Amino acid sequence: MTPSRGGGSRGGSGGGPSRRHFAFALPAALLASGCSAPHRGTGRPGDPIVLTLLSHYASGVLKDALQGPVDEWNATHDRVKVQTKAVEFTDLLTTFMVRQAAGQGADILHPYCLWNGQLVRAGVLRPAPSEHAQEITRGYGRAAVDAASVGGRVYGYPTEVQTYALYYNKRLLREAGVDGPPRTWRELEETAYRTARRDRYGNTLVQGFGLSTADDSTTVGQTLALLNAAGGTFVSRDGRSTAIDSPAGRAVFDLEHRLVTGGASAPGVNVYKAFRSGQVAMVVSAGWWTGSLKSQMGEDYRDVGVAPVPLPEADGERATLSTGFMLGVNAASRHPGAAWEFLRWLNTEKVNVKGAGTAGKATRMSALQVSVGSLTGRADDMRTLLGSHGDANLRPFLDALAYSVPEPNVPGAQQAKSLLRTNIEALWTGQQTVDQALRTTRRQVDREVSRSW
Repeated sequence: MTPSRGGGSRGGSGGGPSRRHFAFALPAALLASGCSAPHRGTGRPGDPIVLTLLSHYASGVLKDALQGPVDEWNATHDRVKVQTKAVEFTDLLTTFMVRQAAGQGADILHPYCLWNGQLVRAGVLRPAPSEHAQEITRGYGRAAVDAASVGGRVYGYPTEVQTYALYYNKRLLREAGVDGPPRTWRELEETAYRTARRDRYGNTLVQGFGLSTADDSTTVGQTLALLNAAGGTFVSRDGRSTAIDSPAGRAVFDLEHRLVTGGASAPGVNVYKAFRSGQVAMVVSAGWWTGSLKSQMGEDYRDVGVAPVPLPEADGERATLSTGFMLGVNAASRHPGAAWEFLRWLNTEKVNVKGAGTAGKATRMSALQVSVGSLTGRADDMRTLLGSHGDANLRPFLDALAYSVPEPNVPGAQQAKSLLRTNIEALWTGQQTVDQALRTTRRQVDREVSRSW
């Protein structure tokens, strides 16, 4: 659930806070050089094929970052040209579906992986040819590959991948007499209660653990990260029912309910503003936020630390949530071979990069993502690009690529996510008990995912 409000993000019902307005202060040289004005067609028979690429990289650093390698491709390839088109994230899924129905779908699509099941079911996405599927399976972490797959078939090249970890304010923990970030849920609760503060009227001054009703990706993302850490999953393996009403799901709902009723969490507070203002001691969120905090907090950023999501027990197996996007080819494209070849060039061909602390080679897509404050599912690229002297707060997110669990992308996943959010918020605000929230979620989500097949 990486979408930002602006898609995590990525907005709409699948949206999350807008990390896309903030980029890491990495030099432009990080991106592959060699871009120049694209060659023009001759207007005669044999003029270049023009592929369209539709994404939500509509403005600012995202638009510029994508246009760089596209311009490079166009300057160095005479037979196939690529033209980018973009809409806001809030309109992206609808645009995919409406344009497809009208026979005007783009050749290359950049969907949020949560939608993949729905897009495959609607006949929008084309399965990756075997040679591309093999490259994807070899080159990316398992969570990224699974997110780009539906029913065991790979449908595209993973692009942005976000993993979740625990952000904490070192100063607030230190002032409360806490030596370091919690490793278990028991330590998490103890630290949350010790760091929480209210004024004499009961108004929250500091949340010990930040829970927020800001959007789907905030409310649901932090809950599913804890659920994964507890060994649970939201949707069953076959994708036809929810698995939230399980011992792991109950444990997560119980934990969040205790934090709210005990005064350590105040879901009505905007956690993204409050954390950077020193009014939240701990919060679970995705890695995009690191660059945003660094640019907004100035010297106070030194108080920010990042650690893995705490586990129910110290000896548990580590897990967290990952979300992401991918680039795939439209099932209706007239030039699928050319489209896949461009995607191979963008996502697998290694180029020289510099400026990230360690000289070396990485793919154009990995360089693109790091330049705008994100990660890809290529751990080798990430280590090269981030280097050994980069921000230490990025390392837990990079490490989590090896053990993260992708959010489910079954056909009804988007609606299931929205239903889960509604019930989590009802639990946090006292409208439902833990039992009621679990039962209602199970009933509603089961009905949604079962009818979506």
